[in-house]
Amino acid sequence: MTVGAQGGSRGGAATSPGEPRVETREERDGGLRVGLTGPWTVAAGVPDLGPALDALERASRVTLDGGEVERWDSGLVRAVLVLRSAARERDIPVDVENLPPGAVRLADLAEAVPEKTDAHREDHDPDLLTRVGLVAAQVTSGVRSTTRFVGELALAFMRWASGRGIYRTQDLLLMLRRTGMEALGITALVSFLLGLILAFIGAIQLEKFGATIFVADLVGVGMVRDMGALMTGIVMAGRSGAAFAAEIGTMKATQEIDALETNGVSPMDFLVLPRVLALTAMMPLLTVFADVVGVFGGMFVSWGMLDISPTLFLKQTTTAVTVGHFVGGLVKGLVYGFLVSVAGCMRGLEAGNNSLAVGAAATSAVVTGIVWLIATCGLFQWVQYVLGV
Repeated sequence: MTVGAQGGSRGGAATSPGEPRVETREERDGGLRVGLTGPWTVAAGVPDLGPALDALERASRVTLDGGEVERWDSGLVRAVLVLRSAARERDIPVDVENLPPGAVRLADLAEAVPEKTDAHREDHDPDLLTRVGLVAAQVTSGVRSTTRFVGELALAFMRWASGRGIYRTQDLLLMLRRTGMEALGITALVSFLLGLILAFIGAIQLEKFGATIFVADLVGVGMVRDMGALMTGIVMAGRSGAAFAAEIGTMKATQEIDALETNGVSPMDFLVLPRVLALTAMMPLLTVFADVVGVFGGMFVSWGMLDISPTLFLKQTTTAVTVGHFVGGLVKGLVYGFLVSVAGCMRGLEAGNNSLAVGAAATSAVVTGIVWLIATCGLFQWVQYVLGV
């Protein structure tokens, strides 16, 4: 009796040429011959082995015949493993005949190392108390690592101030250029658009009261006191903070940081310090640049929508903006630059030793930097309110 199996069909079902087939023949002595014919590849599709497995119930021995296999890959190996495993479970001896030697060796190799029964991890949803504990442990670990990093950075600053820091001056100059001059374009674009937005919002509301001249106060004070420094910090978090994390993370993945430590060079001095110094020094200058561009954006809207001349707009702006506003913005820019650089370098040093971890470190640096900026901005607002500035 011959049974052809393809997609579960029986009894001489027609199969298309070029398809793999399983043909079973029950012999008079109780044996079962399983013939594998055609192209046994994953691309060609692996036929249903169900009829052959059913026939094993009535067999005393099994012969796997691969004399008509045209070509094969892991699909044939998988079929051999399934048939031999089913026969072994029933204590039926299995012989192979004309099967490709490579397929037999691969099947033997797969069976030589049995699967560990305890290798699969069972995932269970943790209860509320466990989730709270995990979050608390993560927060505690984050606070501890941040504190340790800031302490090591403080020691690096002390070594730099005393002239004992090991870093290259050209690295510091390169970072000053990258975080300063090369960031002017994106800073100008964002600041100009921010000035436009503030002016549009002010114009819509103040026009109802006939006080459109105070659009200059809104744009000037808003940009100089808070928004210029904050938006510049956010831009630098996405630009320089992520770059710092990616660069240092890549160095860690390629064991360059290990090489520095082996040679007695501190990564804090050689890698982190130039980046922190450069961005902290450049942020106040970028903040002033952002303030000026933002005021010009507001002036553009006031001139086009409210017929306020540039001269009148600038005069009103200089009257509204005080020295306290200007100095406060510079201090915020200085602090924001320090926070962004610290977040980027810290996440880079915490990165794992693979390319996926480098990308995660860059993302984490941006998120951490922006969260720190927003929280610090809120703290500044409370301090200014208390001091009446």
